[in-house]
Amino acid sequence: MDAPAPHDLARISGSAGGRRHFRYFDYMIAAFVAILLLSNLIGAAKSSTVAGYTFGAGILFFPVSYVLGDVLTEVYGYANARRCVWTGFVALAFMAFMSTVVVAMPPSPGWGCAASADPRFAEVLAKSDPGTICQATYVSVFGSTWRIAAASLIAFWCGEFVNSFVLAKMKVWTGGTKLWTRTIGSTVFGQAVDSVIFYPLAFLGVWPPELVVQVMITNWALKVAWEVALTPVTYAVVGYLKAREGVDVFDTDIDFSPFAKTG
Repeated sequence: MDAPAPHDLARISGSAGGRRHFRYFDYMIAAFVAILLLSNLIGAAKSSTVAGYTFGAGILFFPVSYVLGDVLTEVYGYANARRCVWTGFVALAFMAFMSTVVVAMPPSPGWGCAASADPRFAEVLAKSDPGTICQATYVSVFGSTWRIAAASLIAFWCGEFVNSFVLAKMKVWTGGTKLWTRTIGSTVFGQAVDSVIFYPLAFLGVWPPELVVQVMITNWALKVAWEVALTPVTYAVVGYLKAREGVDVFDTDIDFSPFAKTG
């Protein structure tokens, strides 16, 4: 099974792709950063239990950022994917900084929110003020320890670069065929690096070691399963973008260093 692509695609090198202006690249990088931020901001703070299994709600959407990372590398090449990873990293770092500052600011006593109007908190409200209740709920959603924030940043940076590197190399090795081997293979390695870094850094010493290992393996498997399930979508998006960009990028002459300034 190969990605659908028209016969008139021009094969170009990774360095040429890094210098080329693409029609849809800006939209893809915007989608990548948006999903990355939202999955960390909204999904990371909530755990959910379905059919007796408890998991972080963010796992439902965070893997989509890896799918987009695959699409970016496959369609636009490693040099452009590297720009996306750095953009996402800086955006995550700023989000962590901003949330730390805003959460730490003292609340106004009259600050009202949905929680302060909830009758279940009436007894607490009678002993304090709306601002105190709202601050507690605000911290529970947007607050994060420096350890978890740092672990998330490091794991994302390492995992995404491994993901892009493996996919770009496999594309050259396979001659651009068998896209599914590249998307799934790169996710296996990229998500493994992400999980092996994040969970021990964030929770070792807080959770029992066996729980850290269990959650790490389970979440890695679920993320890879998501990639497999979304393979038809990946094929459709890759085929659509390649047809409209008119080129197929092969990273045969690229500098794979995360810190390289050009292709």
